[in-house]
Amino acid sequence: MRRAAEDPSTLCLFDVDGTLTAARQRATPHMSDFLEKLKTRVRVGVVGGSDLCKIKEQLGEDVIQKVDYLFAENGLVAYKDGQLLCIQSIQAHMGEELLQDFINFCLNYMAKIKLPKKRGTFIEFRNGMLNVSPIGRSCTPEERKEFYELDQKEKIREKFVSILKEEFKGKGLSFSIGGQISFDVFPDGWDKTFCLRFVEEDFSTIHFFGDKTKPGENDYEIYCDPRTMGHGVSSPEETQRLCQQLFFS
Repeated sequence: MRRAAEDPSTLCLFDVDGTLTAARQRATPHMSDFLEKLKTRVRVGVVGGSDLCKIKEQLGEDVIQKVDYLFAENGLVAYKDGQLLCIQSIQAHMGEELLQDFINFCLNYMAKIKLPKKRGTFIEFRNGMLNVSPIGRSCTPEERKEFYELDQKEKIREKFVSILKEEFKGKGLSFSIGGQISFDVFPDGWDKTFCLRFVEEDFSTIHFFGDKTKPGENDYEIYCDPRTMGHGVSSPEETQRLCQQLFFS
């Protein structure tokens, strides 16, 4: 039976990669135990840019039952207390013509990028967004690290996004660089603040914890939103330390 939180008016929302887990890795048993403990004090939610399948890989197949709110794809796929709230569709919103123009432009641009390695799944189609990866999402952890280090120096993703913003100006698209190998593309307003519409009326305080909180990164909008108290973290360990100070001291 689900135990009620001591303070049901407070919600803690967590990003996944770099906040609850290392990039694309599973949550440690210690983190899973900590979230269970935190749920005795406040309500707990997760908001990730990844699809539900990837979030389950990282936080467990039963994550929908283990947290109070689960928002996959920035909240475009939303669950509360284990029940589905809604699913949004990017293709219905954008229309097939713009969608294909965008995908074709990205594939053409990526075909001209020379990298140390290229793998597969360069564009991943999700319910609420497109995820674009110049190296390809099927790269190994070692190849992921190699690309990320190169991207830090050569700004591969940043330059790509800059060109897309110019090419598709006025088309109602937003771009967000997160993680290590990709960036997200979604309709304006469909960033992580999208999930707040499901919780803003139910809580007097909403804490958000994320590691990508600079302008252009995928936690920035929700971190700065006036409806949240934003906390920037650099690792899952820091997330736990901060929550310990806020809710257990």
